[in-house]
Order: sequence, then C-alpha cells, then structure tokens
Amino acid sequence: MKPLSSPFRARRGFTLVEVLISLAIVGAMLIALNEFVFSMGELWGRNSDVRLFDLHTRTVTRFLERELRAAALPPSAQTNATPITPQEIRPGGGASDHLLTFELPAGSRLMVWPDRPLPEVVCSLQVRDGEGLLLLWHSRLETRFENDPPREIVISPLVTALAYDYYDENLNRWSTETTLKRDNSGQPTTPQRLRLKFTYDKMTRDTIITLLSTPEGVPNF
Repeated sequence: MKPLSSPFRARRGFTLVEVLISLAIVGAMLIALNEFVFSMGELWGRNSDVRLFDLHTRTVTRFLERELRAAALPPSAQTNATPITPQEIRPGGGASDHLLTFELPAGSRLMVWPDRPLPEVVCSLQVRDGEGLLLLWHSRLETRFENDPPREIVISPLVTALAYDYYDENLNRWSTETTLKRDNSGQPTTPQRLRLKFTYDKMTRDTIITLLSTPEGVPNF
C-alpha cells in the first residue's frame, strides 16, 4: 500500500532561494542596527559637553555643600557660634580682602600637605578672573599662621562669579549682592545663601548653596 503524504513530513533542508532570502533579511537588520548605533553615538558625542558640564556643576556644588555643612554643624562648630563668617584674608601676591571663611577641624580631601596633615584648618572662598573658584587654606597650628598667606587650590576653573543672597526679614524678600553686604558699622555680614555661576563655551549654569548656622543649645560632641 502507498503511504499517505503528510503536510508535517520533515523536510531535508532549505532551498537555495530560502537561504538567499534569509541572508538578505539578516543583512538588512544588521544595516539598520549599525545605522541606529552610529546615530546614537553621534548624538551622544554632540551632547557630551553638555552632560560633562552639568556633571561638573553638580559635583562642585555638592562638594561645597558638604564642606560648608561640616563646618557649620557640631562637632566642628561651637555652640551658638557663627561658623561661616567674612574675615580679612591676605592671599599670596594679592591685596587683603574680606572673604567668606570657615574652619574644618579635619581638613579636606583636596588639601595636599607638604608634611603630615594638621587640624584646625581655616578655609576661605574666592573667585578670580581667569582662574575660577579657589579654596584658600592653612592651619592655625602652623608656626607662621599669622604671617604666611594661605595655600591655594582651584576647586573649579569654570566658576566665573560668586554672589551672596541676603534675606531681609523686614521687607520679607531676598536680595543678591555681588560683594559681601555690610552692616551699619561697615563690617561685612554673613549671607544666607551663596550663588555660583559656571561658564563653559556658550553654556552657563547657576547653583545655590544654603549656608547653615549652628543651632542654639546643640552640644558639641
């Protein structure tokens, strides 16, 4: 008896036409995938400056927030003290100026000492044209603390301006000053916020850092 034919009978292999069609489909998929990858790479490259600039802005701002917070809260700050305050600082090769100053008992990871690190590090912030945002620092325990200018390190060459925000409780509003505001006796006063302006090529970013004060009655640990 002749066996019945079945539509599910196994085939011995692909025909040449089927192989060519499969290769054509795979080739078209690879071409489309390559075009997608290259287009994404081109897009990523075009926007890399923007991403790196934003990353730098966030990193510098968070670093300063962390250092200023460490200076303003116990155990660094004394109870009922003003841990962040303007002080007259004489940079190396420059005239004395009132700069926003704070103290870090343990220093900072950015500070490179010629010898073993010393505690009680006094730090100040200054922005200079063509240099950026600088951290000026030296220890109270150095033998020539009162005479030698502080060491300097560039925190960010992209910071082009440092401004100060003051809150007027009587007028219930904020004001932004390009220099430290002075009281009736002519002494510079501590702002409530700092404003950093970052500039790169045609891009600019502004960030705000709130300055903390030591809470009253908080003990030092």
